[in-house]
Amino acid sequence: MPIFHAIVLGLVQGLSEFLPISSSGHLILVPWLFGWDDFAGDESVKKAFDVSLHIGTLIAVVGYFRHDLVVYIREGLRLVVRRQRPASVEGRIAWLLVLATVPAALVGAIFEDWIDESLGEPWIIGVSLIVFGLLLWWADQQKGERPLDDLGVADSLKVGAAQALALNPGTSRSGITITAARWTGFDRDSAARLSFLMSIPVIFGAVVFKVGALAADGIPDGLIGPMIVGIITSAIAGWVAVWGTLRILRTTTFLPFVIYRVVLGIAVLTILATGWR
Repeated sequence: MPIFHAIVLGLVQGLSEFLPISSSGHLILVPWLFGWDDFAGDESVKKAFDVSLHIGTLIAVVGYFRHDLVVYIREGLRLVVRRQRPASVEGRIAWLLVLATVPAALVGAIFEDWIDESLGEPWIIGVSLIVFGLLLWWADQQKGERPLDDLGVADSLKVGAAQALALNPGTSRSGITITAARWTGFDRDSAARLSFLMSIPVIFGAVVFKVGALAADGIPDGLIGPMIVGIITSAIAGWVAVWGTLRILRTTTFLPFVIYRVVLGIAVLTILATGWR
């Protein structure tokens, strides 16, 4: 894999993992549009490089929310080990974030093979970008004012169930969880923070699972360099995406992301219809 390709894909992963525009969809579309064939059907190479990209985004989100995470982990452990009552807000949220990962984990475990074989086609990604982009726009019109501290079990399960839809490339994990959070009444900043915090156990679980498989199979020859580059670029881009999104939402809506999704989706479908790719 050329280093340039690793840089581009690292930037794409880092930005699109946290912006509501679909990282999995972009990682399929970018090589498809440019005619890159770095993996050439070799699943071991693809999975190994995918590990590096997820490690990078995990570093980014953990680095950004490091102070919050220390509090959540500490209070979450106190709630279980010391049976602290009443539960602190941070301890309750910590376990609700874990609970929110359950629906996607179950769906992924049960339908993993079907998802890999049936989804991820460019036309499906194009349609998903448009449909779920418009859904984000609709949800963002709701006048939600709930803070993150108001998160409850029902909210966690609803947003977690929505997260399962992100297993379809083109949906966007951050996009669909923000959509669900806005629909349930959270303000924009809280919806984004909830989405980003929910990504930590999801990405961590994916990294642990894929690193285990990588350890068993070994790193393919010549891929160490691109993997290191992928980690660095996705980490930097991911941190910028989290920071930038939270700053943007203080002054504007999710409309710019919705427009981007719809335009890209139409462009993908047009390219397919014209036979250019």
